[in-house]
Amino acid sequence: MQTEVLREIGEAPSVERVKADLTKLVGFGTRHTLSDTTSETEGIGAARRWLKEEFENISEACGGCLEVFYVRDYVGGENRIPEPVEIVNVIAIQRGTADPNRFVVMSGDIDSRVSSVMDGESVSPGANDNASGVAGVLEAARILTQYEFEGSIMYAQLSGEEQGLFGGQILAEYAKEQGWDIKGVINNDMIGNIQGINGVIDNTTARVFSEGTRAVETEREARIRRFTGGEVDSPSRNLARYIDKMADLYIRNLDVMMIYRLDRFGRGGHHRPFNDAGFPGVRIMETNEDYNRQHQDIRTEDGVEYGDVLSEVEFDFVAKLTGLNAVTMAAMSWAPSPPANVEVSGAVRPSTTLSWKELDPDENPQLAGYKIYWRLTDSNQWEKSVFVPADVTEHTLENIVIDNYYFGVASVSKDGFESPVVFPGPAGSFGD
Repeated sequence: MQTEVLREIGEAPSVERVKADLTKLVGFGTRHTLSDTTSETEGIGAARRWLKEEFENISEACGGCLEVFYVRDYVGGENRIPEPVEIVNVIAIQRGTADPNRFVVMSGDIDSRVSSVMDGESVSPGANDNASGVAGVLEAARILTQYEFEGSIMYAQLSGEEQGLFGGQILAEYAKEQGWDIKGVINNDMIGNIQGINGVIDNTTARVFSEGTRAVETEREARIRRFTGGEVDSPSRNLARYIDKMADLYIRNLDVMMIYRLDRFGRGGHHRPFNDAGFPGVRIMETNEDYNRQHQDIRTEDGVEYGDVLSEVEFDFVAKLTGLNAVTMAAMSWAPSPPANVEVSGAVRPSTTLSWKELDPDENPQLAGYKIYWRLTDSNQWEKSVFVPADVTEHTLENIVIDNYYFGVASVSKDGFESPVVFPGPAGSFGD
């Protein structure tokens, strides 16, 4: 059941629907944070109202399975927002049947910009950056609302990214106020370009960026990590490994590059505010960027065309990366919650013992057991595993020396869906 349904979900995104959504978004002229909010046809106000209506249409088609609302706040007095402006995020929640407070989030950025970050009037199509991500979120919602999951899925269209990641900050703070248990944020920012400024054309790879150590790590936790490891095993990093595995198993002709960096060199994205709040989060995007198509006025100079226009988007690629998001969220939401309070011991012993807290059976009725994973310390992916049943919360790996490997634990459903692997201790915690 697991393989069949995830492959079905991975291949479900419609190129035609993605193209239609991208065309509609580009048609708003500009979606700059400081653009018109009252027009029915132009500016960010019209764009976000249309997105809310689309989520409501999707919800109507699934019998009201989505909670659709705005999460909003005012921002002003900042470098890129000198006067108060309302930042409005469009949110849709598909509640889980058993653990409705556990979330995996897919996000895109509504806003766009041209060369001047303060120009809220010039035509700024933002076709790849980031109508592609927004269209992907809509399409994933259309697909996944055809199914029911034990955990919840959130579809988030965020604003204010180009002006300073404000939409993500507002939603992350709201999530903490609501007590939401967010196990993963998948930020989609530029998922529609296959031709780089370096001349490479490639529709078979994508990048996933993830932080190495948790942004909220305390000094005490850092001291523990220094002696026990975890520099490359934050929950965000193990979420990236999970996405890489989903691509290998369920998405045709796609190889994920796990980039061991928060984001591109010296740059930022909307997963960062969630990392800053303590939530696991990663960025999915194309491998080869065309900088002439990012943050540029539409023009031609010396025979070179500039501008983030619709004609440069590869809709098939957007659909492919949307499928990767969809299978990841489906698998995480069908799986039990990632194990909590994972610990490891085995110093000066020939064997290694893993322990963890028993999952709440009411919130995880699908739990079949746990997989204990281990890998060589220089390996990117988890290599070996052993399964133990649901009533076990401690297991010893005989003749496996703790010094030589990294270890983790994943929960497994009766249908074979697995959670991301949780590295022991605070360095790897998904929130206990």
